[in-house]
Amino acid sequence: MVTSSVFKLGLFLIISSCTTSYGDTITTTCTAIHQQISSISKCNYVKTNAGCDPNGYINYLQIFYCNFSQFPQLGFILLLLWLVVLFYILSNTASEYFCPAVEHLSKTLNLSPAIAGTTLLPLGNGSPDVFSSIIAFTTTSDGGDIGLNSILGGSIFISTVVVGVISLLITYHRKIVILDKPNFIRDVVFLLVTLSNLLVIIIVGKITFWASLLFVSTYIIYILLVSYMHFITIKKQKTKPYAADVANKDDDQGTRVPLLRSIDEENVLHPTETTVHCEEHMQKSCTVTVFDVINMPIYLPRRLTIPTITKERWSKPFLVISASLAPLMVAIIWNTQEGEFGSKSSFMIYFVSGSIGLALGTCAFAFTSSKTPPEKCLVLWYAFGFLMSVTWTYIIADELVSLLECLGNIIGMSPTIIGLTILAWGNSIGDLTANVAMAMYGGADGTQIAISGCYAGPLFNVLVGLGFSFVLVSRSTYPISYVIPVDTNLCETIGFLIAGLLWALVILPKRGMQLDHTLGGGLLVIYLCFLFIKIARAVGLIGI
Repeated sequence: MVTSSVFKLGLFLIISSCTTSYGDTITTTCTAIHQQISSISKCNYVKTNAGCDPNGYINYLQIFYCNFSQFPQLGFILLLLWLVVLFYILSNTASEYFCPAVEHLSKTLNLSPAIAGTTLLPLGNGSPDVFSSIIAFTTTSDGGDIGLNSILGGSIFISTVVVGVISLLITYHRKIVILDKPNFIRDVVFLLVTLSNLLVIIIVGKITFWASLLFVSTYIIYILLVSYMHFITIKKQKTKPYAADVANKDDDQGTRVPLLRSIDEENVLHPTETTVHCEEHMQKSCTVTVFDVINMPIYLPRRLTIPTITKERWSKPFLVISASLAPLMVAIIWNTQEGEFGSKSSFMIYFVSGSIGLALGTCAFAFTSSKTPPEKCLVLWYAFGFLMSVTWTYIIADELVSLLECLGNIIGMSPTIIGLTILAWGNSIGDLTANVAMAMYGGADGTQIAISGCYAGPLFNVLVGLGFSFVLVSRSTYPISYVIPVDTNLCETIGFLIAGLLWALVILPKRGMQLDHTLGGGLLVIYLCFLFIKIARAVGLIGI
């Protein structure tokens, strides 16, 4: 009872301090569009007002208010469909190109699972959040309001909804999973400390360049602590090798399904069922073919510019072409983003990138086999694929943020709600599906990894995503401090996020570190209360 009272008082002081520190004005772009009466005036306003210029490559506001001025419903539906496509491309790029590159880099560099799980794995899962935040901070005119809310919205979604769903599913299937207490407390405490530091930055209302560097360096301290705890664990395991081997053997027998048994059960078919299975196989083949044709415009540009040298997707022609075109793609993006370069500078950039692409393509053609992927210089090839997947993620995130800002202007929604809902959910769906699947089918170790990812991922997103965003924007204003976007709701979001962390930190040790319905149900209730308050405030049911 005392703990609950102290917690409520702390949450109230957090929200109150932020509410009194700021005003109620949130600056958005192109907001005067709704003051225009006719469709012609709206089209002219979009064309002439600099605040309506797109941050991406497509002028969505001009398409909506000019090309679809007579059919606004159709234009809005098309924009929503394109939003779905962009979310798919973003998540697919991370899963098909970014994450494999991270995984192979980890294996090639001989990184331990503990180190890779707290560095490269969060980097792969959190790349959309990080890039969306950086793009929003450095391009949008609202001062990064979308970036802040998308990172915090994704963090509260992962730490409450994902952990809650995993806990409820574990309880429903009557599985007993005991989490590792030291690692859990380490991750949650570090996230609490990070959020407290972020809260101080928001309350102060500004951050210097050196303070932003210090904020990012907190992640290095976290990695050092993870490494130290990992080496201590290895040292203890070496003192009891026999017990560890027996435990691993028992765990394998208890969690793995015999492969031969599953194959035999699938191959035992009655003669009368053969035709049915053949027809089903043909239908599935036709469905896959149609999907491949539709997916080709999305698949081919990335396949032709991201080098891939895995055994499953090995193709020498694709490697040669991607190695040749990748530098040219980077040059095109560079010239598009930096429009101040003259024609001579642009020509020089294209010439240098074309020469590099020609050299890389020649090396790929001369020193690789047509049957098997290369076995030498793997670090360079994996790093090349990693950089190009990062480039694609950057482009897609740029366009996604631009479209979301456009939709916010069309429907009159503030960037706060966009970042907390649409952008946060879209970037967190991959974490939800991957972590739940790992928890349900990966045994006790899989559940431990999934729960750890639910806290290490948000920690990475806040420290690296927001941290690097702070570094970039504060560097551009140096020596003057960067002013944090005026948004009273940020403190409220951090308050609910801290509430979810404290709930887990209190409940799990009391339950012997066992996942159950109390933990999961409480976390889901916290998120639903958070979401209700945000939506109710957005539609005007409650005031600030």
